[in-house]
Amino acid sequence: MRTVLLLLTASFAALAAEPKQLFNGKDLSGWEHVGPGSIVLEDGLLKTQGGMGLLYYTKERFGNCTIKVVFKTESEPGANSGVYIRMPEPPKDPWYGVHFGYEVQIDGQADDWHATGAIYSLSKITKRVQKPKGEWNTMEIVLKGPETIVRLNGEEINDFKQDGPVPERHQWYEPVRGPRADVGYIGLQNHDGKSVVYFKEISVSR
Repeated sequence: MRTVLLLLTASFAALAAEPKQLFNGKDLSGWEHVGPGSIVLEDGLLKTQGGMGLLYYTKERFGNCTIKVVFKTESEPGANSGVYIRMPEPPKDPWYGVHFGYEVQIDGQADDWHATGAIYSLSKITKRVQKPKGEWNTMEIVLKGPETIVRLNGEEINDFKQDGPVPERHQWYEPVRGPRADVGYIGLQNHDGKSVVYFKEISVSR
């Protein structure tokens, strides 16, 4: 009996550790888009077109977890997108994620404050490890209370603590400064008509 209980416990633990897939590769169930442009389904992948818009996952808010996003760029130079985190409410417009959450940037050619893995305009990357156009990248965003850690292709490139110093805000489109929610909605950005970014996995592990 004890052996059976141990096996059941191990099975439940394994199930609990399985990542929750937010994108099923078939349709946009559980997702909603706000703003211009769109993120569309193409050959089992999500593709950005036009913008600036925001596609967010409606069914759950997330905190203290690891968000895994697998993406590739298909336009040069500087294909632009991003992953929004810590949005406390469902966004009503595409700028909500910038000013009330954080944007983990996707842009292979921007400066260190705005390049892939940066917390847009707030926390710069420590190294550049994005793969070239057409190759898949794996981004892991770790939410630990007020701390956000970003890994790209297996390397840690950002560790942002909300109580740390940030640069002054100079432009209207830069995020409003201040703390964000520990638990919030997540989303993807479609930035502009020239930027094409594909996503094949968005998952969450706890």
